[in-house]
Amino acid sequence: MERPRRIALLGGGQLGRMFIENALRYNVEVHVLDPDPECPCAHLATSFTQGKFNDRDTVLHFAKEADVVGIEIEHVSTEALEELERQGKTVIPSSATLRTIQDKGLQKEFYVKHGIPTSPFALIDDPSQIAKHAELLPAFLKTRTGGYDGKGVMPVANTTDIAHAFGGTCLLEKRVSIAKELAVIAVRGADGSTTVYDPVEMVFDPALNLVDVLLAPARCDASVIHRAKKLGTDVANAFGTPGIYAVEMFLTPDNELLVNETAPRAHNSGHFTIEACASSQYDQLLRTYMGWPAGDTRMHGEAAMVNLIGEDGAGAPKLIGTDEMLKEPGTFIHLYGKHETRTGRKMGHVTVVTDSREAVDRAVAVIKAHGKVVPVEKSETRGAQAPVKQARQ
Repeated sequence: MERPRRIALLGGGQLGRMFIENALRYNVEVHVLDPDPECPCAHLATSFTQGKFNDRDTVLHFAKEADVVGIEIEHVSTEALEELERQGKTVIPSSATLRTIQDKGLQKEFYVKHGIPTSPFALIDDPSQIAKHAELLPAFLKTRTGGYDGKGVMPVANTTDIAHAFGGTCLLEKRVSIAKELAVIAVRGADGSTTVYDPVEMVFDPALNLVDVLLAPARCDASVIHRAKKLGTDVANAFGTPGIYAVEMFLTPDNELLVNETAPRAHNSGHFTIEACASSQYDQLLRTYMGWPAGDTRMHGEAAMVNLIGEDGAGAPKLIGTDEMLKEPGTFIHLYGKHETRTGRKMGHVTVVTDSREAVDRAVAVIKAHGKVVPVEKSETRGAQAPVKQARQ
């Protein structure tokens, strides 16, 4: 047997964990770098290295024996990726693609340059400059780098709010009317071909600014589905390099589609593909790393995903409601192996795949009513429990 291909993965969170779960079926090695020795990947990886994935020298040393270098989080050293490319290694996403996506300002300018529809915006260096762009108000002010899951974002309703705006280089983005928020996973292969999944509809928790429920496929008319898939494909092709692209977009009340942002990695909006599609987003990513043919993206039926978000403070996690959820046909629980739960932290998700939207909606109602992740000490008052598997067993 030939030597297994070695993948160096920067980041050891739940996305990496689900990637490894799929990769274990193949003759590949997945080596993980993460600063947290108890991260979800730590005890599933072929080997685990504790270290900073945003430190150039650490990444170069970690990946020196790898055939392929991938990411599970955007905040990694692009300088290291650039050097690894010079060494002839397969790096996905490319350092150039990641540099663009890491900076929300560069990302918006990229869309304009390539004719990708997006909401009006301005780039500013100081909050005082917001007044010069009053035509964009009401708007959202976003830090250009470092933000995620709603962090680094604040609303600016009018010029009065300027006094409370955070400083630094930012993106000022006009608030547009939104009928639905959609996402499309597009995968570009080394041969230049692009494979795309059906768009999904994201329903957000307004307090946490996180996805609460995801409906797949999105409940839109056929023309919107078609245009969303084409737009996701256009974005992947505009970047022009191999990888997986999670393209989040707004559907306006007049049926216009606007790209919000793109993630060059596996994404929360693609978790449903594990059970709902023949080839999941993680299988597609592995195929891209290896240069293998793309998989089948067709769905088996109607699907939904419900995020399991930590409640009631911090502590060792417990899942409650397992029996009630698993009574629903086509229901699958995924726990991320995080050793501590916190209010608002993603601890897992539940996917349901059935033959009708009505059955999906019934299952979602049961999951939301019964499925909770809470600290152990507070679980006694929350109903039947099942322990969450810890990262270290």
